[in-house]
Amino acid sequence: MPPRVARFPFPFPAETYRYATNVEPARRPVRTAGGTWGEHVVDVDDDYALDIALRRAVLAADPTRCAQLPHMRVAAWDALTTLLPELAAIRPDVVALHRRGDRWQWRNDLLGTSSSFVLGDDDSVPGGPLAFLGSQVQEDVVLLDQREGSLWADAGLVTFAADWSLGFDVGMRFQEVHGPVPRVHESGVVARAEQFLMRLQPGDAYRRTNWTMTVDRRLDTSTETYPDWGRDRRLVVDDPALPDRLHLRVEVQHLLRLGVSNAVCFLIRTHLLSLRELATVPEWRRRTAAVLSELPDDMAAYKGIERYRHAAASWLAGG
Repeated sequence: MPPRVARFPFPFPAETYRYATNVEPARRPVRTAGGTWGEHVVDVDDDYALDIALRRAVLAADPTRCAQLPHMRVAAWDALTTLLPELAAIRPDVVALHRRGDRWQWRNDLLGTSSSFVLGDDDSVPGGPLAFLGSQVQEDVVLLDQREGSLWADAGLVTFAADWSLGFDVGMRFQEVHGPVPRVHESGVVARAEQFLMRLQPGDAYRRTNWTMTVDRRLDTSTETYPDWGRDRRLVVDDPALPDRLHLRVEVQHLLRLGVSNAVCFLIRTHLLSLRELATVPEWRRRTAAVLSELPDDMAAYKGIERYRHAAASWLAGG
């Protein structure tokens, strides 16, 4: 299989789909009908340099994609000093990290860059710790503060959102962030997820997947850019190129309790696979067609796929 297929985190264990916490321990490889994924908390693939360049362009056009309330400064440093060693450990052939006291020396041959910074000195790291972290990992990052018996989305760097806005959500409670999602409050999914996250201990790492669909290979489908991509949801249904333009969009979401700040680090890595690529794995083709056909209307509407999901299911089912 091509690497994009072999590494794809196919999200459907059954032929029906409903929202669930679906949380499992991280760093455990998952075998699929197409290959394997999930060995690491941060992931580096063939699109690494392209994704980092795209993030840089998105941030240059809209700096609000990186937001941090003042009390989250320690958490931002905590995330940086937790995840840079993760990246160095999985790619020691191209990434090097050296520490001498509070001074860190970082070299990234994948990007042809090197940096030196002093732990806790915001001015020593380009753009601050959260922005620098986003310049080195493909994942989006949200940092959750825990207080008053709740989690709060108080910092983040999100350039590849699936129809939501970090600028709108920053400072909200966890349950408020998930307010628009259908069915999850009545079923208690969000409340159980928050309780699970608040029980995480320093060093704990878990993961889950979430999915939607995207027209074209577009990572940045944030609310801010809706005018650029929103109409494609309507137009693609009659496009003969539908199987090449429609992509199953899967987020691998990692959940880590940071050791210094006690914040919860929420990593979101987005994977895109066109229907034509997905159809090269017969099991994926059949199961995705079944899920799209059976998905309740309110869930399809929330995911923004109601206009074309039946056309996609029909193509996957063979017409």
